[in-house]
Amino acid sequence: MMLTQKGIIEIVEYKPEHRQRFKEINEEWITKSYFMEEEDQKTLDNPEDYILKNGGKIYIALYDGFPVGTCAYLNLGDRVYEMIKMAVDEKYRGLKIGWKMGESSVLKIKEEGARKIILYSNTKGSAVAIELYYKLGFIKVPLDNSEFIRADIKMEMDF
Repeated sequence: MMLTQKGIIEIVEYKPEHRQRFKEINEEWITKSYFMEEEDQKTLDNPEDYILKNGGKIYIALYDGFPVGTCAYLNLGDRVYEMIKMAVDEKYRGLKIGWKMGESSVLKIKEEGARKIILYSNTKGSAVAIELYYKLGFIKVPLDNSEFIRADIKMEMDF
C-alpha cells in the first residue's frame, strides 16, 4: 500500500488514549531488527510513569487523526533530555512524518527550556533515522554506556 501526502499530519502531545499505539508502533520497529530489552518494556508498558511523571514529554504524529508516529523525551535533569522511541508506522513512511515530528518536537523541547538533547541509536538498523538526526542538527559524540545493547552511536544537540 502506497500512501500519498493527501492526509493531514499533526504533531500533538501524548494522551492516555495514545498508549496502545505508542506501544504498537515502537514494538513494530524494535522487533523487526532487534529484540525487546528490559528498558523498552518499562517504557512501553507504562509511559506515564516512566517518561511523563519526571517531566518528560511524548509527542504523537497523527495522520488524519490516527496515531502513526511517536517521539518521546526523558527528562535527565539539569535541562538535559534524551530523545527516545522515535518511530513511524511502516505503512506511513515516506510521507516526511519523521522529519515533521523531529523538527516540531525538538523545537517544543527547546521551548521547554532544554539546553541539550542526547540520543542513542544504531547505525546499521536505523541508518535512515541517523540521517534524519543529522539533518535535525544532532552531532555524533563518543559513545558512553547506554542502557541498550543495540546502541552503537550517541548523538547530541546543544542550544
